[in-house]
Amino acid sequence: MKEEVEKRLRQLQGWTLVGSVIEKNYKFANFRQAIEFVNKVADIAEAENHHPDVLLWNWNNVKLTITTHAINGLSEHDFVLASKVDTVK
Repeated sequence: MKEEVEKRLRQLQGWTLVGSVIEKNYKFANFRQAIEFVNKVADIAEAENHHPDVLLWNWNNVKLTITTHAINGLSEHDFVLASKVDTVK
């Protein structure tokens, strides 16, 4: 399983494995850009019916954490969601 997770992580941009979740941090020029990003992620998450944990901190930083709570670990769906989030501009 660990080899599969590492392989999938290499296909993503800037995501890291932290325990049984994948995470990525984003920094924006201002609060509005951070909120606009979060709203775009929300649209993707709703369409996928798979929702990341979202932390907005210091007005311009966003941290996304993705895992599948039902299995207390990572599933293919987590990597699909991360990949789709990576397309957000």
